[in-house]
Amino acid sequence: MNHQGTKTPRKPIPVEVDRVATQIVDAAFAVHSRLGPGLLESVYETCLVHELVKRRLKVERQLVLPVIYDGLRIDTGLRLDLRVEECVVVELKAVEQVLPVHKAQVLTYLKLTGHRLGLLINFDVPVIKEGISRIAL
Repeated sequence: MNHQGTKTPRKPIPVEVDRVATQIVDAAFAVHSRLGPGLLESVYETCLVHELVKRRLKVERQLVLPVIYDGLRIDTGLRLDLRVEECVVVELKAVEQVLPVHKAQVLTYLKLTGHRLGLLINFDVPVIKEGISRIAL
């Protein structure tokens, strides 16, 4: 059976959310160009937050994310690395290789928050462009 026509088309990501994502990517480029690969994730997080604040963006850091299941709030210890302008989820890594579980983590955060756009940024790459993944619901 062919199900190609059964999916409801998704609405495009709003322009204002895309603008925020562009600023996050630009800030990540700035951090990576000054520091390069090889540092701890926490260092990149601190520097990226600094760059985003310089751009006058609202940044929430290490945001606790509960799971709601059947009306039950479960405090699981999940933490978003960053949420920018209350619309873009940012997960940071400093790993040799991004694994499928890292992308699944961002998708889960999007589902739990109701946000549509996430960026997975791995700073442990020679060229930062290779370390940025855009993940949308």
